[in-house]
Amino acid sequence: MEYVRPAPGAALTPSEAPRLEDEETTRLDRPAPVADDLDGPTRELDAGGDALDRVTEKTGAADVREKEAEPPTKPPPWQRLSSAGALIAVLLALFGFTLVVQLRSNDGDQGLATARQEDLVRILSDLEARDSRLQSEISALETSQRQLTSGVAGRQAALAEAEKRADELGLLAGTKPGVGPGLVITLEKVKASAILNAVQELRGAGGEVMQIAGANGQTVRVVASSYFVDAEGGGIIADGARLTGPYLLSVIGQPQTMQTALQIPGGVVASVNSGGGSVTMEQRGTVEVTAVRKATTLQYARPAS
Repeated sequence: MEYVRPAPGAALTPSEAPRLEDEETTRLDRPAPVADDLDGPTRELDAGGDALDRVTEKTGAADVREKEAEPPTKPPPWQRLSSAGALIAVLLALFGFTLVVQLRSNDGDQGLATARQEDLVRILSDLEARDSRLQSEISALETSQRQLTSGVAGRQAALAEAEKRADELGLLAGTKPGVGPGLVITLEKVKASAILNAVQELRGAGGEVMQIAGANGQTVRVVASSYFVDAEGGGIIADGARLTGPYLLSVIGQPQTMQTALQIPGGVVASVNSGGGSVTMEQRGTVEVTAVRKATTLQYARPAS
């Protein structure tokens, strides 16, 4: 049964007063409404107090909605590295590596930068002589090619070229004696390593045919397979023959170029002098290489067809 609330100002009967007090007590036990905003509808607080936690006297419902609508925090910049950034990093690494290599290469060229003017002139003269020799060889080869392809005279030119080539191979193999301009070099108080360095330097400077003679009268033709080792009790062993110093090294080639090659800074002459030995050189218009070797019979190698 529902109770009708009396109009304001109306007198209550003694039987209605307790009922009205019960109704007011019931309404007060319900949770109070909370306004979302000034114009919006009201809502009641839940039992856990969630709305009360979010809506306080200092923060209204609009502030709560703005906080809830805020986007999530962005990740730090290093976590948003794109493919373009990775490519730029790789290119920078490659550029740094190239710069380091270039700097090291420039450091390696400081030897010539600190050389004396006379040394630079000798090196330049050596290079010019090598260039002239190579140009002469190119011209000779081109002439031979034209003769071989000339038609009627091709057969005779081919025969002459074969004979010339056989003589050259004989000189290189040490089976034929040679004569021509060159150097006569005397080396004293040196070891086998110094002689080997001199032979290699002379070959690089255009030395074509050479021999080495010892004070004991032994002479050895120097070829591509020659070797030099120190002998017990002094002296050296060259291709199995024992030689005693001082040693006389005769070489056929362009004299000035070969002498310049031996005198470069840190070269053969400088190393021998620093080791207590001595090197003397004499340029000659005619140098004779008389020592020869027996032709080697090949057991396994055959010309390729």
